[in-house]
Amino acid sequence: MAILYYGGAEHPIEIEDIALAHLKIVIATKFRRNESFTLSWRHDGDQPRGRSTIWLHPSIPLRFEFDDPTPPEIDQRRIQAYANSANTSGGILLPDESTLDL
Repeated sequence: MAILYYGGAEHPIEIEDIALAHLKIVIATKFRRNESFTLSWRHDGDQPRGRSTIWLHPSIPLRFEFDDPTPPEIDQRRIQAYANSANTSGGILLPDESTLDL
């Protein structure tokens, strides 16, 4: 499980390594263009039921931490799907990795 540290948030965000590797590329691309967007995810079983959303902005500190030292193979379809979502008013909604259909 990878971790996304965002700003001064009290709790880090846990995301599957493969999803965060792809998300990192989309975030870096958007931030290079000085673009902001939202990122949402559903809470895991050990958290209260629901979902969370953060506003990603280039001026807020961000760090990616991966469990696996070897970067995963990048799927351009997933990159495009995340980038397309980031360009909508709803932003990116991270799916359950077992239900991702690319």
